[in-house]
Amino acid sequence: MTDAVDEVLARVRGEVAARADRLWDMARMLHSDPEYAFEEHRAAALLCGELEWAGFTVQRDVAGLPTAFTARSGTRARPAVALMLEYDALPGLGHACGHNLIAAAGLGAALAARAVLDRDAGTVWAIGTPAEEGGGGKVAETDAGVFDDIDAALMFHPGVHSWQWAPLTAQAQYRVGFRGRAAHPTGNPTEGIDALAALIQLFNTLAVVERRLPEGSHVQGIVTDGGTATNIVPEYAEGLFGLRAVTTAALEDLAGELLTCVQGVARATGTTVTVERATPRYEHFRDSTVLSARFARHLAGTGIEMTPPAPGVYLGSSDVGNVSGRVPAIHPFVAIMEEDGSDHTPEFAVAAGSERGRQVMLAAAEALARTAVEVLLRPELRDAAWEDHDRASVRS
Repeated sequence: MTDAVDEVLARVRGEVAARADRLWDMARMLHSDPEYAFEEHRAAALLCGELEWAGFTVQRDVAGLPTAFTARSGTRARPAVALMLEYDALPGLGHACGHNLIAAAGLGAALAARAVLDRDAGTVWAIGTPAEEGGGGKVAETDAGVFDDIDAALMFHPGVHSWQWAPLTAQAQYRVGFRGRAAHPTGNPTEGIDALAALIQLFNTLAVVERRLPEGSHVQGIVTDGGTATNIVPEYAEGLFGLRAVTTAALEDLAGELLTCVQGVARATGTTVTVERATPRYEHFRDSTVLSARFARHLAGTGIEMTPPAPGVYLGSSDVGNVSGRVPAIHPFVAIMEEDGSDHTPEFAVAAGSERGRQVMLAAAEALARTAVEVLLRPELRDAAWEDHDRASVRS
């Protein structure tokens, strides 16, 4: 039986279709003009202008970030649903992660949802989230309370698989600096304390530790400062270490392992050491199974079928994990190229500007808009999503 909500949902496809050419123009403009973390000024201005023209109330410079923004439409504060827009690119590769398509799909979903809803049905938010590729715009926005009054946060990501949810791990980077004492390696070698030797020992120690880490956890380091000259015992040496783990709790355990190793090496080598987190912490992604199932069903209506992710496969990390720890969230992948390819490659950048990219962007916009409409109009769906979210938060 068709109910009133189904009748509203049926109008979404026409609203997306009516905007299809403009949405693709937006995606192509972003694709041809890539901007990098926290420098996406033209992209943010383009998207804000489109939302303002459609009647959304836009706030720029959100969370202290010049290229972050929020746009809202609706006369009731709650219920509220957010479409998340990413638009940063990769240095040297452009939109090799397809963020131009994420931005266009989120924009299209926000506009279509608003068009089919009564203004008192709740609030539709479009939230501009810069620097996903490095810097963590969503981390700053989450910490600033941008998602505090949201009932669901929705986005999709182009990929090489069509997976219902994203197996995204937690990650952070730590800077480790050892300080010793300079000396001439032949003139007075016994007076020196080699900071670089301490850093090398840390790499060796971590290589042993890595053999017993649980699945999905690893440490990868680089030397960022190894001394100044070969005839001087290095007084200072520094490394940058990237940590990943399947869950945020496991990441904290891994950070503890790193600290234990650092302190042990410092004692053994007679150096002093400093450890500081060098980047915002990305939490692991907690999928809203209730809402991702709705998205998958709506996407199937456009002819694209989704599957669960392959067991034991992890696809990196994203600052959307921090959002998912606060509100029910979805982050499905939809394939824009063959499974033997990969994102973060020149080939994927081409796919993000291809006809297949266009088709996926429009299909995702429709599925996101339909999911957003259901969040606002079906209180039982919101309740189920929050219950699922609260259970997942306890488990993680």
